[in-house]
Amino acid sequence: MTETVERTKNGAILYDKAIINQISAERFTPEGWPHAEILTGALRSGGRGNTMFVGNVPRQFVLRHYLRGGLLGKIIRDTYIFSGEDLTRSFLEWRLLDKLAANNMNVPRPAAARFCRRGTFYTADIITVRIPDVVSLSQYIAKIDRDEVFWQSLGASVWKFHEAGVYHADMNAYNVQVDKDADIWMLDFDRGALKPPGPWQQETLSRLHRSLQKVAAMDPILHFRDANWEQLLEGYFSAARSA
Repeated sequence: MTETVERTKNGAILYDKAIINQISAERFTPEGWPHAEILTGALRSGGRGNTMFVGNVPRQFVLRHYLRGGLLGKIIRDTYIFSGEDLTRSFLEWRLLDKLAANNMNVPRPAAARFCRRGTFYTADIITVRIPDVVSLSQYIAKIDRDEVFWQSLGASVWKFHEAGVYHADMNAYNVQVDKDADIWMLDFDRGALKPPGPWQQETLSRLHRSLQKVAAMDPILHFRDANWEQLLEGYFSAARSA
């Protein structure tokens, strides 16, 4: 681990000097970069509008501001109760990604994270290295009807994360991404963790299934059928048997 922590007047910044050798609060704003564009996408793959591409090619970054989801998010938009620096969402996600990337898991490499305290509450941001040539699973299956080999490989990729004990709190058709070689990547590990085997594995599979059903309902011509889910499960359990 090559992490460095710098204190700020109202919080702290955690970063990897091998990726960003100098960091400041401005880097956690779109104005702190020469180029910034909001992440957009079809079928709601752009998320909540809190994610941006920043910086120039070849090393481009993704800047994400932590927002609450669900009904609570309509009341409390982006603040969390402060329970200690190491328990902030941004620092927890940064360190989880750092560990996973070091073990060659297909996740974004973390660059920097920060939190800003406001009394007993805080806000948070994270910067990761952009993965080139990836699209969300929802977009990938909207283009063409993917074959059985793809769905089985997707299932095997999910198993690889589960085998490593990687819990993803929101495994859905947007956070699962596919690159130009059809390799699977996982994004957004807010509230993620490393866990021993348990019911959470089936729960995350079910969450992905519901997400695929939801995006298919949004666009009737999207290429997802019951048979595809069975193929995904076949790949998942085949990988489990081979482990």
